[in-house]
Amino acid sequence: MTLEPITASIRFGYGPRPGEPAPADAAAWLRGQLDRNDPLANGPGPTAVQGLEALHADQLDRKRKLKPDRVRRLFLAENRTTGNHMVDTPMPFRERLVWFWFNHFTVSLKRPFVAAVLGDYVRTAIRPHVTGRFEDMLLAVMRHPAMLLYLDNAQSFGPDSVAGERRHRGLNENLARECLELHTLTPAAGYTQADVTDFAKILTGWSIAYPALLARGAPAFRFYPAAHEPGAPVLLGRRFPPGEAGGIAALRFLANHPATYRALATRLATHFVADAPPASCVGRLEAVLATTRGDLRAAALALIDEPGAAIPLTKLRTPVDYVVATTRALALPPPRRFPVLPAMAALGEPLFAAPLPNGWPDTAADWAAGEAMMRRVDWAYDLAARAARHDPVAVADAVLGPLLSPATRAAVHRAGSRREGLALLFASPEFMRR
Repeated sequence: MTLEPITASIRFGYGPRPGEPAPADAAAWLRGQLDRNDPLANGPGPTAVQGLEALHADQLDRKRKLKPDRVRRLFLAENRTTGNHMVDTPMPFRERLVWFWFNHFTVSLKRPFVAAVLGDYVRTAIRPHVTGRFEDMLLAVMRHPAMLLYLDNAQSFGPDSVAGERRHRGLNENLARECLELHTLTPAAGYTQADVTDFAKILTGWSIAYPALLARGAPAFRFYPAAHEPGAPVLLGRRFPPGEAGGIAALRFLANHPATYRALATRLATHFVADAPPASCVGRLEAVLATTRGDLRAAALALIDEPGAAIPLTKLRTPVDYVVATTRALALPPPRRFPVLPAMAALGEPLFAAPLPNGWPDTAADWAAGEAMMRRVDWAYDLAARAARHDPVAVADAVLGPLLSPATRAAVHRAGSRREGLALLFASPEFMRR
């Protein structure tokens, strides 16, 4: 196995599996994944409408002193599909992009009702757009019930709107603030609190369909004109039309703002290249986004060609990456695996439960504490017990190839048992990094 394919597999994917042939042309292998359809995008699974119906039914059960269970059952079924797909996908680069963008547009079980629509959010707002245009992903995310519930826009009313005056309800600025701060411009753009407030007014009326509408076949997203703040607010010096069209226009404007391109380029480079990516790398990605008006496929292609991405093992694997890479390395069938998503949670990075809207961190300083590393080692030792028939040296050669140092190879070879050898491999500096 040559250096280039193994580096590409680890840097852009979750590492190889024993028995998988190495791609003859690493760049072509990565590019090919961007041109293939994601089988889970808009695929089968509970829809947002079904999720909202389950949420409503659970709420009724609580009032009746019954145990609510519908949302929990939906979510557990989604978990099994998600974890196994991350391990088994033949398109690991595309899958990494899915979870990069999900983390960028975090919704979290810290607001438990989000569980009802989380699966649909990933399938319909994230997966179809990872090789499309950023503005389309932004619109899909901002109109999805998961985001509208998570950041409270379903409870935001224009103070001077018909519904706001009738219910004595006002603005909730959470969605507007996080969209400006985290999803698009970042504070580097110099927006003001007045911009946050005006953007929140633009987004009033963006909500979810309530039970009576769902029963009549309404889609999950709903714009309520009666809750929309009248007038035409100004955002960053631009005036937008009233109504739902004003929100769409504002989001397209933000998605294609130069500050947004700069922020996205920085985040992509930090995730795929280095914790402190060179300014030249960020600049090249920014230029690609600017010239293509936010074409995310073009940005992913630029990452493949980025010189810094070819330098092996410059990033520490986060717990999510580590769990998937370790499970793939053992090539265990699903019945013999530890459940993947609970393992991520045990190692400190529950996939769907980021504590804050800025998602999970992406640099070594956030994950390299001694206790966190020991949890990885303990978990890997337990997992290795399920693969005690595997030759640890053969596994090491298959998943690290020329990146395996002589010292690690010797330690794995001298281990007292195959289980210990596998645990030493998964605790090695080479395997911990990508």
